Amino acid sequence: MTLHFPFDNTYAALPQRFHARMAPTPVAAPRLLLLNDALARELRLDPDALRGADGVQVLAGNAVPEGADPLAQAYAGHQFGGWSPQLGDGRAILLGEIIDTEGRRRDLQLKGSGRTPFSRNGDGRAWLGPVLREYIVSEAMAAQGIPTTRALAATATGETVQRERGLPGAILARVAASHIRVGTFQFFAARGDTDALRLLTDHVIARHYPQADGPLGLLDAVIGAQATLLARWMGVGFIHGVMNTDNCGIAGETIDYGPCAFMDTYVPEQVFSSIDHYGRYAYNRQPEIAAWNLAQLATALLPIMSEDRDAAIAQAQEAVDGFAARFQSAYMAEFRAKLGIAPDSQDDSDLVLISDLMTLMAEERADFTNTFRALAESDASTAADPRDQFLDPSRFDAWRARWQARLAAENDPHTRMRATNPALIPRNHRIEQAIAAAVSGDLAPSERLVQALARPFDPAPGTADLRNPPLQSELVRQTFCGT
Repeated sequence: MTLHFPFDNTYAALPQRFHARMAPTPVAAPRLLLLNDALARELRLDPDALRGADGVQVLAGNAVPEGADPLAQAYAGHQFGGWSPQLGDGRAILLGEIIDTEGRRRDLQLKGSGRTPFSRNGDGRAWLGPVLREYIVSEAMAAQGIPTTRALAATATGETVQRERGLPGAILARVAASHIRVGTFQFFAARGDTDALRLLTDHVIARHYPQADGPLGLLDAVIGAQATLLARWMGVGFIHGVMNTDNCGIAGETIDYGPCAFMDTYVPEQVFSSIDHYGRYAYNRQPEIAAWNLAQLATALLPIMSEDRDAAIAQAQEAVDGFAARFQSAYMAEFRAKLGIAPDSQDDSDLVLISDLMTLMAEERADFTNTFRALAESDASTAADPRDQFLDPSRFDAWRARWQARLAAENDPHTRMRATNPALIPRNHRIEQAIAAAVSGDLAPSERLVQALARPFDPAPGTADLRNPPLQSELVRQTFCGT
């Protein structure tokens, strides 16, 4: 096959105030680092052509393929609760949209592709570390079945990016259902541009939620998608790290991986992001922040929701207030499955069983992933003993007796658990080791992680060491955005 991108662009057809049309800024010496062959084929792209000289030029932003309509999207947002009226793609260019093999419309974006009118004081570039982190973590999330943007390719630029020191530059080719955010709606609401709000609402409904009826229906659909997404995050111990409204995707995907991390030891108030000084985006605050972000979406939609503003406020408030119950329902379904219980169970005692385990795990400093996976594998004679995750195993024994009594009513619970509780997650220390090796020119650890994490529930032979939590000397206490 020749190099061909089957673009079918719609966002570019929106009025000029939605975006700034511009091409990526070329780089000095592009070199392909990682390519996601399976995703390329989903997008009706030829992996071999992408690996060729012309393909690498496109993935690096040095060439714009036929049919692309490159642009930087405009949006605003609340960052750590503070309002920024204009943000936008400061280091990313949307090349265009592709209809994949399943008929889904998907954005293809280059992240780290140079300055745009929205860059403010930034250089528009990315260094290798955050590009590899997002590649590894987003693909791990996808393999776990969690809605997420995807990584198509990581490409070295041959240029140095200046952060705290000179670091190797890289570009991530990212794929998303769309890059439309809560902040996109806020951008136009803040300007009183109701025409743009209506156009954006119609665009999003047609693209993501065709069953939604108008702005209120859209709000309700996004609330449902976010409730499900947040429950999935909580179920795997994932901490996004920077849940600003400009990082809250309307399509219900995990987007903008920045200082993200998976927990090792279960600490409900865990924070990794170096810029989250007050724990706003801690693990246990994520549902609360999601509700806050959705309230900002509701506020942005008010001008087009109803001519009766009081009625619109009441409707929007009711919708946002409903997030808590919808999240709780999704959370219970998630954690019931993690414990081998039918997700649609109506047994009210399950909440106590789950809460007691989580409290015990926190007090006993248990590893989040390994505890649940050990429970899932506890029916196998060769499995690790879940008691080993607890400082005082006798406390766990008392809980386990209650759990086993509950499982007596379930059919094949351990099969359900093994399909819900990953054995492998992208642990922070492994990602940092992979980045350090890549900076030195060795991509083997990154390639190994990507390959292993593609099978999180059924790990391949030879990956047992990737299940181990970090040694004290390997602990990663902070993660960084990379800007």
